[in-house]
Amino acid sequence: MNANRDNGQWGNKFQELIQACQVELKKTTQIGMKMLSASQSNTILKESYEQLGMLALAAIENKELAWENEQVSELIKRIESVKAELSTLEKDVQDIKKED
Repeated sequence: MNANRDNGQWGNKFQELIQACQVELKKTTQIGMKMLSASQSNTILKESYEQLGMLALAAIENKELAWENEQVSELIKRIESVKAELSTLEKDVQDIKKED
């Protein structure tokens, strides 16, 4: 009779453990889904900021937008410098490809 009671208690403990695991798995799945959604939202946000920045730069260059701000001026200078560097690198690559 004592063995039967011990088996019943062990069975109850096992069921409690299984239920606890199921609850934790459900929570983990929900957290994972939220994190995936947050990652997708973050990507959309980053792309939107980039598009906004490109539109603002184009508007400044076309004199459609006047933005007197030191940080903006520095960013525009940096963008122009990097674009020039990329252009030079592209030319160098094309020159190397043309070599015999």
